[in-house]
Amino acid sequence: MYVHLGGGVTVPSREVAAVFDLDNATTSIHTRRFLERAQEEGMLLPIGEDLPKSLVVCCPKGGWQRVYLSPMSPATLQGRLAGPGGARNGTTQFLR
Repeated sequence: MYVHLGGGVTVPSREVAAVFDLDNATTSIHTRRFLERAQEEGMLLPIGEDLPKSLVVCCPKGGWQRVYLSPMSPATLQGRLAGPGGARNGTTQFLR
């Protein structure tokens, strides 16, 4: 199944490795470094013009890691992934 991340962006739910609350995650120096590196390597993909609320890390099988800055709240994304047809393997991490 697929999950809508906002702004018309949809990804396979099995590719979502983690969802972070951007307000809390960016207080860590490690997260800021991760975001800087993702941007330098062209893996950081902002969605839309709205202020991002979530950091979504996707790891497609056989592809490059992608990091989305989503305008959707982590709680909304968690509900979408846990709902019917969502991430059933239990590997997605939600950090607030």
